[in-house]
Amino acid sequence: MSSLFAKTATGVGCAVLALPMLPALAIAALLGGLSSGGSVAASPSKQALADIPAYMLALYQRAAPECPGLSWTILAAIGKVETDHARNPGMVSSAGAVGPMQFLPSTFQAYANPVPAGGKKPLTPWDPVDAVYAAARLLCANGAKNGKNLRHAIWSYNHSDAYVNQVLNIARRYEAAAPTPTEAAAKAITFARAQLGAPYVWGGDGPADGGFDCSGLTQAAYHAASISIPRVAQGQYDAGPRLPQGTQLLPGDLLFFGNSPRAITHVALYTGAGQAIDAPHPGAVVRQGPARTDSPTFQGATRPSLRRSEAR
Repeated sequence: MSSLFAKTATGVGCAVLALPMLPALAIAALLGGLSSGGSVAASPSKQALADIPAYMLALYQRAAPECPGLSWTILAAIGKVETDHARNPGMVSSAGAVGPMQFLPSTFQAYANPVPAGGKKPLTPWDPVDAVYAAARLLCANGAKNGKNLRHAIWSYNHSDAYVNQVLNIARRYEAAAPTPTEAAAKAITFARAQLGAPYVWGGDGPADGGFDCSGLTQAAYHAASISIPRVAQGQYDAGPRLPQGTQLLPGDLLFFGNSPRAITHVALYTGAGQAIDAPHPGAVVRQGPARTDSPTFQGATRPSLRRSEAR
């Protein structure tokens, strides 16, 4: 374990927040794509939140990092076109494609491994986890990686220009219009979303501890962006830079909760469109949900992305 993730004598300072959770299996990660199909650290639009079942939205986000540069919105758009996010009870095409992402069994086998976390054993195209991960790998192999040729990747999924256009149009509608995060903020968000579904562990700093607590997650997220912030929630709030009341929040801002500015007990990472990622309480998992800045315990926000990067 690196010195960054060593415990401090002052504790970790994360509150027990009784907030609703997404299903553990479905909590998701995101690595944003390109402007043709989704922006860096794209947040779900209101249409996406209304149209996509929460567990499928989380799964699309979780699987997207299998292909660097692929937006979760592309996976979601394909899931919409193919089976309306697994709502179609038949899920068998005239050509013999099956499951929520409509794979021919032979094609699925070519992209099914390795078994994703939460997937079925043996692997099956009928399982949403297995199928969405395989879809991300298929797209990656055919041009989606780093946006090299996203249109060709989608065309390879279904050989139709009309299909490609339909997928791209849906993907754009699923992406919330939001301020573009800085590079550092985008890296922090990408890291945090990659931890969605990880267990809450009091004092946890990452996989070596079996999970994260709230401030362990935010410290690790900004470390991934080469920015150093204190370990505990109160220290992170005190370190700033704090935002004046009423300032528009930007993706990557940290949100702080507690009984007063001198009694901060919880921190979350704002991801845009009124959403935030946090590690909420024992028995829960790292999740994305409402930012809750209207809560009486909300004490303010900071913008660590304005801090200078760590020397390399």
